[in-house]
Amino acid sequence: MTSHRIIASILFVLAAAPAQATECPTLFLGGRPPEVAQESLAAKTRPLCFKAFSVLHSGVTRTALWSAERLTRDSVGDARSMERVNTFKAEMRLPATERAELSDYSRSGFDRGHLAPSGDMPDPEAQDESFSLANMIPQDPDNNRNLWAAIETAVRDLAIRSGEVYVVTGPIFSGTDLKALRGRVLVPTHLFKAVYDGRTRRAGAYIAENVPGFGWKAVTLLELQGYTGIDVFPALPAQAKASLMDLPVPRPRAAKSTPSNESAGSVAWDLAKRAMKVWQ
Repeated sequence: MTSHRIIASILFVLAAAPAQATECPTLFLGGRPPEVAQESLAAKTRPLCFKAFSVLHSGVTRTALWSAERLTRDSVGDARSMERVNTFKAEMRLPATERAELSDYSRSGFDRGHLAPSGDMPDPEAQDESFSLANMIPQDPDNNRNLWAAIETAVRDLAIRSGEVYVVTGPIFSGTDLKALRGRVLVPTHLFKAVYDGRTRRAGAYIAENVPGFGWKAVTLLELQGYTGIDVFPALPAQAKASLMDLPVPRPRAAKSTPSNESAGSVAWDLAKRAMKVWQ
């Protein structure tokens, strides 16, 4: 299947019904999984539960449309004691015609980028499951290893401070000039990570282009739904979706010593925007 046919499927295939509710409600805010509000995205979707995260997989893009996690102070503490062991593998619960294979990513120039990060996984079983290709997207290597790793770290730090956060991560496929690995696995143009802080009861989302660099922007959940066609936290009232929390600023690895409690509303945030050339 060519990339043009894949794109056409995303835009026009409306026949398939949305996936049924998942069997892992504790991973979702209010027990409600993200809802696909854009009907065309629902084609060939299958919910998959794992020990520490859940995904809604698309047989059209051969990636997940979202991953969902609940991070706590204890789970992040356990994850930080884990040594990473790479066990990338195809997801055998998916039909062969709908799943990504290791060969799709081989010599593609893209990383197999985690949606639910291995660094969030609190035990060996959960970490092993995180390497399922159902939890992967084709990701620019510089983006994956620098900006996105810093965003993941910032969210884990928030979970330590707050005690509990809910996180939904996923790809955005914007425009019509899209790439596909071997004509099969669609390459996202952007990535998002939505966060709900259980202490402040506020939410927001990071969006970044799937390109090298340290550019990103913060958006409300309402704005995010406009980009993605997905209501990431359907249990939240409309007012909460329309307001933006102070997202923690992701720090380049060279700046890890910078205090981590500076927020998007602070003077430090304005300085960070200038230094990092935040994408607009």
